[in-house]
Amino acid sequence: MQITFLGTGTSQGVPIIGCECDVCQSEDSKDKRLRSSIFVEWKGVKMVVDTGPDFRYQLLRAGIKDVDAVLYTHEHRDHIAGLDDIRPINFLLDKSIDVYATDLVEVALKRDYHYIFSGNNYPGIPQIQMHKIKNAPFEVMGNEIVPIEGMHYKLPVFGFRFKDFVYITDMNYLSEIEKEKIKGAKVLVLNALRREAHISHFTLQEAIDLANELEVPQVYFTHISHQLGKQQDVGLELPQNMRIAYDGLQIELDD
Repeated sequence: MQITFLGTGTSQGVPIIGCECDVCQSEDSKDKRLRSSIFVEWKGVKMVVDTGPDFRYQLLRAGIKDVDAVLYTHEHRDHIAGLDDIRPINFLLDKSIDVYATDLVEVALKRDYHYIFSGNNYPGIPQIQMHKIKNAPFEVMGNEIVPIEGMHYKLPVFGFRFKDFVYITDMNYLSEIEKEKIKGAKVLVLNALRREAHISHFTLQEAIDLANELEVPQVYFTHISHQLGKQQDVGLELPQNMRIAYDGLQIELDD
């Protein structure tokens, strides 16, 4: 299994137009973050989690030419705004893309991309196959995915477990039942927006505390605001098994 971080930032991330802070002015490429998304290749199946506004550029930058499926964590614009950009894959590979989403996400997709679902089949529109998911394991082309439900303030959102790899973003609460789904994983990715308290995201310390509680051997933090600080500086503060993720980072695990 290979995981590529397509983006590790947030709409409150970097760079911000006109911002003069150290992070936004940093020359370190690891401080230049696009909206959060990952690409997972597992047993030949190519999956993307979330398609934000930067999705087209993220695929070009990573050299990704094929996607079999898109999994959505939730319906906010910074996670769904790039769905239209799967059209080149439809065209070049002559195939539709499987989309896995909750009822709430499907409602948002039908609102924002009404032309996909209108039934008119206008030439060139994105070709997708919708699959509704609930808080129960589901399969993507033979690979079992386990949803992990948490709260993004008052909005239920999903993280996903791919065998020994867990990806969680845009949360600030996990129940004890959902935490059990993470235990035993080898790698955990967790959102850590900033140091100050936030209404809908884990802070850095909250993410560290949760990672310690779950006892996952390797932890990466994502969905990072420029308010957190420079990647290199924050990394020096972290426990030995924890890292700040960055755009382009790749992780390999056994299938």
